[in-house]
Amino acid sequence: MGGRREPRDGPLPIVSLLPNLVTILGLCFGLTSIRFTFADRFELAAGLLILAALVDGMDGLLARRLNAASPFGAELDSLSDFVCFGVAPALLVYHFGLEGLAGMGWLASLAFAICCCLRLARFNVAAKDETNASGSFTGVPAPAGAMLGIFPVTLMLSGLFDLRGWDVFIAVWMLGVGALMIARFPTVSLKAMKISRDNAVYVLLAAALVIGLMLTRLWMFHVGATFLYLALLAWGVLKWRRRA
Repeated sequence: MGGRREPRDGPLPIVSLLPNLVTILGLCFGLTSIRFTFADRFELAAGLLILAALVDGMDGLLARRLNAASPFGAELDSLSDFVCFGVAPALLVYHFGLEGLAGMGWLASLAFAICCCLRLARFNVAAKDETNASGSFTGVPAPAGAMLGIFPVTLMLSGLFDLRGWDVFIAVWMLGVGALMIARFPTVSLKAMKISRDNAVYVLLAAALVIGLMLTRLWMFHVGATFLYLALLAWGVLKWRRRA
């Protein structure tokens, strides 16, 4: 008849709250990013969103490792993701380079946030479907969409190019990223990627280099990672269309 269940009104181990605490930490990053956005501290606002993206996923991993997964934690994670990867990036990019377009710039930011919401809703439905055994995502995940969305900001912070006079381009960019989040083509998932044991040392070396770049040249790293991810998306779409 299955394993024994703990009573719902019984004592709760403190360690089982760790996944929810990590989720709330990411939510604090996203909310504080909004604060720094309207203080014109774009470097802190973008950096906090990158931290939120790095923290995302740790709560789910901890929940599985600690056997502390719960419907409450899943709903909290989804709501936190909407704030961190839908609302905060939309407000950041709007205040950064879309205010000059007045209503049209706000519509682009609204569309981005709504697409993120739809993406998360679709993910939640798929996660509850026991027959869903796909090894890839459908469309761009919300954290990756947020990292793509803030690209105009990090491009300026890297010192390569300032897009604040290109408000139409920024609006089109936000609409395009929103469309990628609700797209139906499969995208790469790190959880599904596997390597041979002989190549594990090279992956660890590459991870060390990535961490070093993030600590020393964060904005340049983000710009390079954006182009790399877009190249992976294009390759995945071509591969998917050939199969179709």
